[in-house]
Amino acid sequence: MLKIRLSRVGAKKKPKYRIVVADEQTKRDGKFLEVVGHYNPLIEPAEIKVVKERYNHWLSTGAQPTKSVINLFKRYEKVSRASR
Repeated sequence: MLKIRLSRVGAKKKPKYRIVVADEQTKRDGKFLEVVGHYNPLIEPAEIKVVKERYNHWLSTGAQPTKSVINLFKRYEKVSRASR
């Protein structure tokens, strides 16, 4: 089964994450099929960039987002609505 999940990149104590599509049995930072976005929690407000077309494409093919990705998008939607 395919999962949409976070893959950690960046230096020690300075995390950055890629939002990737990968098989659920691969390692957290292992092989992935595609990068659909980036998340940087270190800057204020946290920076989230997602290619919506590719994210929706993978959802339509059956990929399941993890809880952390779902919560990240919920937080992102609240922030983007408040900034309007």
